[in-house]
Amino acid sequence: MTIRVLIVDDHHVVRKGLVLFLRTQKDLDIVGEAANGKEAVELAESLKPDIILMDLVMPEMDGIEATKIIKKEHPYIKIMMLTSFSDQDHVIPALEAGASGFQLKDIQPDELVNSMKKMMRGENDLHPKATSHLLNNLSNKGKQGKKATEELTKRELDVLKEIAKGKSNKEIASSLFITEKTVKTHVSNILAKLELADRTQAALYAVKNQLVD
Repeated sequence: MTIRVLIVDDHHVVRKGLVLFLRTQKDLDIVGEAANGKEAVELAESLKPDIILMDLVMPEMDGIEATKIIKKEHPYIKIMMLTSFSDQDHVIPALEAGASGFQLKDIQPDELVNSMKKMMRGENDLHPKATSHLLNNLSNKGKQGKKATEELTKRELDVLKEIAKGKSNKEIASSLFITEKTVKTHVSNILAKLELADRTQAALYAVKNQLVD
């Protein structure tokens, strides 16, 4: 399967460097380039890429705001933040906006491609610093400990474990032999019972509480 990629970065040299490398990959197709978040939103609408490599700090509209808009209109588009910033003030808002990946610009080219392929399989792929910030952030959110987990039904626990593996609702439904509608209901119940905001927090909750590796 060919992955259609949109590259968003306000630095011309960075964009061209990414284009030159990614075009050498037979299963990647660079469908467009944008210099800021506003252009990214417009091109996401017209080009419908599979993945967007999104810079964070850009003029006119930053990557976080652009990600919020794009994910609201096109939830199937995967967005990877590719940035020089790894502090909590950038990582947490980016992931809460809907990014499925977070990598730093010093990533090795082959690792970048592998990260993109993981995202296309429905997995979140984060730089270790991003993961660390998320876990620290999660420690102050949601109900804690075994008692909170015991509030979940067996089926909800099963769904939570599948979420932690990065699976979509469709994939969870297929794996557990239930409907997507039922999965959505379970996900809503899980977030409500554990007092979590989204699937990313739910996945990290499962890892933190050793429900999955």
